[in-house]
Amino acid sequence: MRVTLFATCLVDMFQGDVGKAVVEVLERLGCEIEFPESQICCGQPSYNSGYVEDTKNAMKKMISTFEHAEYVVSPSGSCAYMFKEYPHVFKGDPKWEPKAQALADKTYEFTEFIVDVLKVEDVGAHLEGKATYHTSCHMTRLLGVKQAPMKLLNHVKGLEYTELPGKERCCGFGGTFSVKMGNISEQMVDEKVCNVEETGADLLIGADAGCLMNIGGRIDRQGKPIKVMHIAEVLNSR
Repeated sequence: MRVTLFATCLVDMFQGDVGKAVVEVLERLGCEIEFPESQICCGQPSYNSGYVEDTKNAMKKMISTFEHAEYVVSPSGSCAYMFKEYPHVFKGDPKWEPKAQALADKTYEFTEFIVDVLKVEDVGAHLEGKATYHTSCHMTRLLGVKQAPMKLLNHVKGLEYTELPGKERCCGFGGTFSVKMGNISEQMVDEKVCNVEETGADLLIGADAGCLMNIGGRIDRQGKPIKVMHIAEVLNSR
């Protein structure tokens, strides 16, 4: 099975180990990985800020980049969902709407692809520790991926899982929201960190790089002894 990796900006620039973990896990599951170097930002920051027309060129670039992919897999539910928005943006455009729909139909979040397409729930991972999981907003509410991460984590040997209180609440990142509404964002992420502490977990797991960067940064600034890991890194632990 040929899989084309949509790495996302944050993974490409800040969390390269997450991208490597995605590749290694999928290769062990029998996938052949491609990485088109022409990929850029999916356009979500400017699109969510209201600059729809100005974002279309970036969207067209991404549609063309992944046009010949069999499956597109991303380690970010938020960015994967952005591809699902493309058909709405190009609705009525005879050239770009069909291409946008084709991209949306073959795009999957990492855990969603493993569970729903590859039909695998146990990747043979082993990681000792007490963990909790942050359910990111875009991935659960918009993309609709809720069960796949938990099915995979339940098969990680040595991992003790505790549910996160208030897991449905936003961490305060929200892309440009954390920049425009910094004071509010700070209060939201402080609440999230307190909830993580309440579980007694020494490991916070998530599936969206933006959320993990936001929560992890706050944990680091507060000097909390909690490690933050992307679920791909957890599933790549042996």
